[in-house]
Amino acid sequence: MQVSANGIKLNYEIDGPEGAPWLTFSNSLASDMSMWDAQWDFLKDRYRVLRYDTRGHGGSEAAPAPYTMDLLVDDIIGLWDALGVKKSHFVGLSMGGMYSLGLAMRYRDRLNSIVCCNARADAPAAFSQAWDDRIAMVRKKGIEALVEPTIERWFTEGFRESDPATIDKIRATIRATSAIGYEGCARALQGLDYLSRMENIQIPALIIAGTQDLGTPPSGMREIAAKLPGSEFLELDPGAHFTCVERSESVNVALEAFLAKHT
Repeated sequence: MQVSANGIKLNYEIDGPEGAPWLTFSNSLASDMSMWDAQWDFLKDRYRVLRYDTRGHGGSEAAPAPYTMDLLVDDIIGLWDALGVKKSHFVGLSMGGMYSLGLAMRYRDRLNSIVCCNARADAPAAFSQAWDDRIAMVRKKGIEALVEPTIERWFTEGFRESDPATIDKIRATIRATSAIGYEGCARALQGLDYLSRMENIQIPALIIAGTQDLGTPPSGMREIAAKLPGSEFLELDPGAHFTCVERSESVNVALEAFLAKHT
């Protein structure tokens, strides 16, 4: 389904019992809402589960680049307003995890809790340069040029070898990403500056990291956790960037326990 929110059309799905607490899932760059299939299936009988495609991804509209983190966070508020969601738990990975921090900083009253997976809260020079390089590659060769390098970053070698069917599904999702949407979101990442402004955010938070995640390493995730008083931290080993897929059962168990405490 689609709804107009914050000036664009966003694709979304809702499941679960009416009247149950809202639980929102947000996808990473170069993915879509299907990355949360395992968690959706596991939790939809207990929560009113909402998942959506970030602008420029999946079935959501790809407005011209560049985007900003504030714009992408406001998309979520626009979606919630359009659907009548007053307050929700929020779970995001990578870019989606960054939205959780933006929401906590700007819209704390709309949140019950946040779960921030495999993300970061700043954009140092090397990080920003990597996105310049990827944008240049997409402009020159298209999204296809990013598929295999992305798969190698997102999953450990062991998982890539043990579950080729899942890897093929993720490859297809990357290929389907709009080049406009990819560049727009990549530019937003280059403007990420939450870490220095994250002070005294009082919100229940679960921070999940993967030991083998080189792009958003556990050390950076611990920095985020340190800025959130009382937050919980979970490091998954083995686990690279896409922990919700590679370590889906462990993530499900962690979500179940954390959400139950804050619902």
